[in-house]
Amino acid sequence: MTDLPLPAGVGRRLDPSRPIPPAEQPALINALMAAVRERTDLVPEVGIVLGSGLGGLADDLQDAVAIPFADLPGWPAATAPGHVGRLLLGVLGGRRVGLLQGRFHLYEGNAPGLVVQPVLLFHALGAETVVLTNAAGGVDPSFAPGTLMIIADHLNLTGRTPLLGPNADALGPRFVDLTEVWDAALRQRLRAAGEREGIRLAEGVYAGLLGPSYETPAEVRMLRTLGADAVGMSTVLEAIAARWVGLRVCGVSLITNAGAGYTGQPLTHEEVLEAGAAAGPRLARVLRRFISELG
Repeated sequence: MTDLPLPAGVGRRLDPSRPIPPAEQPALINALMAAVRERTDLVPEVGIVLGSGLGGLADDLQDAVAIPFADLPGWPAATAPGHVGRLLLGVLGGRRVGLLQGRFHLYEGNAPGLVVQPVLLFHALGAETVVLTNAAGGVDPSFAPGTLMIIADHLNLTGRTPLLGPNADALGPRFVDLTEVWDAALRQRLRAAGEREGIRLAEGVYAGLLGPSYETPAEVRMLRTLGADAVGMSTVLEAIAARWVGLRVCGVSLITNAGAGYTGQPLTHEEVLEAGAAAGPRLARVLRRFISELG
């Protein structure tokens, strides 16, 4: 990591909406690294981001060191329901992992550069692979609540990018190739892990929107026309940043509800959390197996 002077504000709580151009990230990640290394010297092989209602996998972590978001320089406390807001480092399935129990969202008022700092931190700590999970609405009408969908590709419909502004060449290229964001070999390993656990995983395209409002029925029909199978309010910026720094990326969406207009029923976040609680253990089984067999 390049040794740069810290931007003004590091060491006290930054305005989370303040834009963070890529050129500022090395110094900010250095400060985060220093704070983590005061607690643990564990070098993770894999970084995992757990979405709404999916934080239970953290209970399986051995020798875990937990750091609340608010204890890390520049990071605000998590505010989204179902997000505990902790960075954990420990052992899962015999592998050293970093685990984000919650995440930052654009709809909370966070800048894109802050939203992606956790995956940049995973990379700086030594991880080579990142697993992104989320709760999502089903755009494919065949995806019932409880469906686990391996992410094969994504649509970034947030209108945002974490790479806006002067680049940090030491971290990644100015122009990032996104032809194969979602690693094909890792997707196959996820399918295999599901098969060995007796759990079927679908596969499809995730559309990331800004939120926090849910989609209208017309927007769900539009997303289906565009090729989306699931829709949510996270993940896409993290995937872009992960590829920017050279991480291998895979991910799973837990379908918590049918898209607006399919059932005629209103959508609520309580429904999302309930579905996460019900299906989360199945996803945890798949991820434990996937991590333990990761070469």
